[in-house]
Amino acid sequence: MDFNEIHSIIKKLVKSGAAEVSFETKDLKITVKNHPKFPESTIATPVYGNQNISVEKKSSDKNNGENNASNAPVDNNLLTIKSPMVGIFYRKPAPDKPPYVNVGDNIKKGTVICIIEAMKLFNEIESEIQGKIVKTLVDDGTAIEYDQPLFIVDPN
Repeated sequence: MDFNEIHSIIKKLVKSGAAEVSFETKDLKITVKNHPKFPESTIATPVYGNQNISVEKKSSDKNNGENNASNAPVDNNLLTIKSPMVGIFYRKPAPDKPPYVNVGDNIKKGTVICIIEAMKLFNEIESEIQGKIVKTLVDDGTAIEYDQPLFIVDPN
């Protein structure tokens, strides 16, 4: 079984909403668990491969004393792309390469927007929305948490 086959199974698991799937071949046994929402007290175990990305609609309501991670002007049309896992956030595929996306770039569904390193594996994170990057909320090489805001996107 090659990486692409494993990746395909993981994507199908995430899309199906199933909590867990196990499969075994002659040489390999894999169990994949899908936890769409981790309680804050739970330590998340990363799932390998490309991941679904949380997208949260920004509201125009008052902040109610909560700290807005983006510090961007609140706009009904802006969306927040959040981290699907715990790890180290990288904007570039390599130190000598340009970032995947910059502020002002237009992205579409399937565009690789960053890499998250988890357990020595580099997971390409693809956008599930299209729009224009308004703000990058995380610095390159920063440790991030599950569901942490990464980018603000204008879907228009």
